[in-house]
Amino acid sequence: MAGVPWAGLPAAYRAAARRSVRVTLAASAGFYLFLYGFGSADAATYAVFAAVAMAGLSRIPGTGRQRAAVVLRAMPACWVLITIGTYLAVRTWSAVLGMLVVGFALAFAAVGGPRPAGAAPGLQLMYILPSFPPYDPASLGERLAGATTGLVFLVLAEAFVLPDPPTVPYRELAARAADSARRCADELTGASATLSDASARAALAAGTALRSSLVPEAERPAGAGVRDRALSQTGLSLRTLLGRLSLLPPVPDGPDPSRAGLDVLRAVRDAAEETAGRLRGRAPTGDAHGELLRARSALAEGPAADASPAVLRRHVAVLEAADAALAMSTAAWIAVRGRAGAERAAPGRFWYARMPAPLLWWRRLEGHAGGRSVFFQNAVRISLALAAARVIAGVDSLPHGFWVLLATLTLTRTTVRETRTTVRVALTGTLIGALVVAGLLAVVGTDIAVYAAALPPLMLVAFTLGPVKGVGWAQAMFTLVVALVFAQLAPATWQLAEFRLLDVLTGSAIGAAFGLLAWPRGAQDELRRAMAVLLRGTAETVVATTAQLAAGGLREPAAATAPGHRSLQHAVIMAESAYAQFQSEPKEPAQAPAGQDWQATLIAGHHTLWGADRLLVPLERVDVPPLPRDPARAVTRLGDRVAGRMLLVSARLDPRDDTPEGPVPLRDPDFHGFSAEPPDAPISYYAAAEWLDSLMTDLERITGQSGEGRAGSGGGRSAG
Repeated sequence: MAGVPWAGLPAAYRAAARRSVRVTLAASAGFYLFLYGFGSADAATYAVFAAVAMAGLSRIPGTGRQRAAVVLRAMPACWVLITIGTYLAVRTWSAVLGMLVVGFALAFAAVGGPRPAGAAPGLQLMYILPSFPPYDPASLGERLAGATTGLVFLVLAEAFVLPDPPTVPYRELAARAADSARRCADELTGASATLSDASARAALAAGTALRSSLVPEAERPAGAGVRDRALSQTGLSLRTLLGRLSLLPPVPDGPDPSRAGLDVLRAVRDAAEETAGRLRGRAPTGDAHGELLRARSALAEGPAADASPAVLRRHVAVLEAADAALAMSTAAWIAVRGRAGAERAAPGRFWYARMPAPLLWWRRLEGHAGGRSVFFQNAVRISLALAAARVIAGVDSLPHGFWVLLATLTLTRTTVRETRTTVRVALTGTLIGALVVAGLLAVVGTDIAVYAAALPPLMLVAFTLGPVKGVGWAQAMFTLVVALVFAQLAPATWQLAEFRLLDVLTGSAIGAAFGLLAWPRGAQDELRRAMAVLLRGTAETVVATTAQLAAGGLREPAAATAPGHRSLQHAVIMAESAYAQFQSEPKEPAQAPAGQDWQATLIAGHHTLWGADRLLVPLERVDVPPLPRDPARAVTRLGDRVAGRMLLVSARLDPRDDTPEGPVPLRDPDFHGFSAEPPDAPISYYAAAEWLDSLMTDLERITGQSGEGRAGSGGGRSAG
């Protein structure tokens, strides 16, 4: 970039300028080719708006080549939408009905991840543009030819013109985290059997780098397919493994080093190395996964009958690390091989590994088909707004009526507060742009050569400043761009600026109205509700898990998951989607209690799922005896205590009029249940106590409490 004139600009301007050059080349090439080369105004219109829709209106994340791949895959959908819009334009009611269905379907496709969500606005325009009169099916061929040419030029420009700096793929981030886990396990099996401060810091950094909020949108494994789900689970497993290794209790004193689980940690080290290589495309030379499975099974037989509590706690911690490493290895195997790697997958944690892609997509759509999903709320809001805009534009026969829908589409936000602010700024920008257009059209008149010469540089400026300077600048510049386009398609007067202002005013008013009527607070209320539901689900799972652990009984691997796993997993998904949207919305004062950590609530949900499965779902069929009386009473008491605190915190997250004020009491300094050592307590008791203690620590993080005075040696287990 050293020789590029804008190399000294800030990064945001450089990125916007690169994209501006690409969309200007694609849109101008298609527009001028058809308008002046072939004399087809229809094809020219669709060529320019197809490129602008998919590059300017859409916000497809990623590098140019990643966006080119998305546009290429979306091309058949564009053909279908243009065809449907062309034929439904025969009547206003048919166009409105089509807008309602298409608008909802495209907006709801955001459940598939950032790329479908980013492409949706551009695809909406592919239906909006042909759905207006004149009803002319005979021109469908020209429309499709123009749109296809514009999209092909855009794909070529995105792929080859001014390449974007490469980003680090999520698979490589996971491989780096696996390298860090290997180094940690190697140190823990060395002479000192301790982790150095440098390795602990590196493990924390590697785990943090896998957080979705820190990963570029295009690299997040957020899709509904097998590989994306498996790669996401690989990251979660690695964060858990790094946390377990960082907080491993010291080797207990004693003559038998095997009690320290060193063989298992060596197997963890080898599995992490194998996983890193597999994620980077290298074929494994051995079977580290199998060796880890055998070492873990040997350790699971339990320590000596006279083992001290310190030995049992160490034993439990090593088993937790081994389980996380096995999950990491299996998930990475599936992420690389897809359904072909399903032979390693247990039916519970890896339920998706054997499912075909259509069924996985159905599960994703079904899970969000309800009023509690922010994706469903957004789809309902925008589809109703677009349908209403189409009714008004059609009934009133507004000139250039598709601008009404375009304004509704681009200015409607997920909260009424954000919509109101956006509309005010957008109208100001549109007014300024309209005044400039009116003066330009009055002065230049019908001299098309002036408009043809001015359009490309104006597009360069518009698509550079708009994304950086905000919606006001974007509307002002886009008003100029569309005016110069339509002035070349047909003779135009200063009244074109008046029509543009009227249409934007109408579309923005419709967007504001539906922003007020349909879930006006966006994800803010839904986030509170979803997090409270999540914590209530974790409380139910904790009670059911400790009760079943105390009672014992026959355990089957085919049972796949602990009680309540599926409903709690659904609650986690709902809370994660609400949290993701909440992060993108402007924040209102005092919308959460001071010190509240929403992400800690999500982590508590994941920890509950994993811990319950680890305690209750065996690797092979086994008849588990009930706990002795004292350990059974102790673990039940701990489970009830943690579940009760979860319910108290859930009430604080989504308070009602009669919710008590004041801090939620979590740890009682006089309560020592987490560090209790009941007589005859087996290893399963200590595993449950460690898990429950880690959940209490999660609650402290949710409420912003320091956690001082906490009992037990394993409270930090919730890292990861």
